[in-house]
Amino acid sequence: MIGFFLIIVILIIMLGSIKQINEYERGVLFFCGKFQKVLEPGWSIVPPIFYSYKKVDIRTKTVDVPEQEAITKDNVSIKINAVLYYKIFDASKSILAVERFNYAVSQLAQTTMRNIVGSVSLDELLTEREKLSSEICKIVDEATDPWGIKVENVELKDVALPEEMKRVIAKVAEAEREKQAVITKAEGEVEASNNLADAAKVLSSAPGALHLRTLATLNDLSSDQSNTIIFAIPIEGLEALKAIGNKKEK
Repeated sequence: MIGFFLIIVILIIMLGSIKQINEYERGVLFFCGKFQKVLEPGWSIVPPIFYSYKKVDIRTKTVDVPEQEAITKDNVSIKINAVLYYKIFDASKSILAVERFNYAVSQLAQTTMRNIVGSVSLDELLTEREKLSSEICKIVDEATDPWGIKVENVELKDVALPEEMKRVIAKVAEAEREKQAVITKAEGEVEASNNLADAAKVLSSAPGALHLRTLATLNDLSSDQSNTIIFAIPIEGLEALKAIGNKKEK
C-alpha cells in the first residue's frame, strides 16, 4: 500500500515537472537560484525544489508613454505623449539585468522624450516629428541593449500646446494666407496690364482695328435693350473732322 502511494506521488511530481514553453516564449531556468540556461519552445523537465524557471514573452510589446510636460528650447511649455514598440532578444538578460523591464523601458522613454523636446524649438518639434522619433528610438535602444531588449520604433502621437500659443500660430497662419492672396492679386494685375499693353499695340499698329473693336463693343451692348449707349467718336474721326474744318477756313 505504501509502495503504491509512493508511485502515485512520484508520478504526480514527474507530471508537475513537465513545463510547456510556447513558440512565442522562452524559459529562464535556475538551479538553486543560479542561472542555468534558456529553455526553448516545447516541453522541458523542471524538477521541483531545486529548480525553478520564469517564462519570458518575446513578442513585440507596446508601451504607451504617458503624457509628459516639457519645455522646448525656445521656452514653450507643451504636453507630449508617445507610443514605443520593443521586443526581447535575450530572455536571460531581461530577467537578470533589470527588474520589471516593461516599467523600466517606459521610464527611460519618458526621460529621453523630455530631454529631446528640451533640445529643440517648437517649430522643429512640429515639423520634424519623425526625425525626433527616430532619435528617441536610437537613444532608448542603446540604453536597453544590456537588458536584452530591442526597441523597434517610437512614435510621437500628440503635441498639446497652450491656448495662447494656439492663437499665436493661428494668427501667423492667417497672416501668411493674406500675404499669399496679396501676392497672387498683384501678379494677376501685372499680367492683365501686360495683356492690355499688348492689345493696345496690336490695335494701334493695324489700320481700322480700333474701329472694328468699337463696332464689336457696340454690337455687344445693343444685345440688351435696357442698356443706354453713348457713342464715343474715335480720336481718328475727330482728327478727320478737324482737317475738314481747316480746309474750309482756307
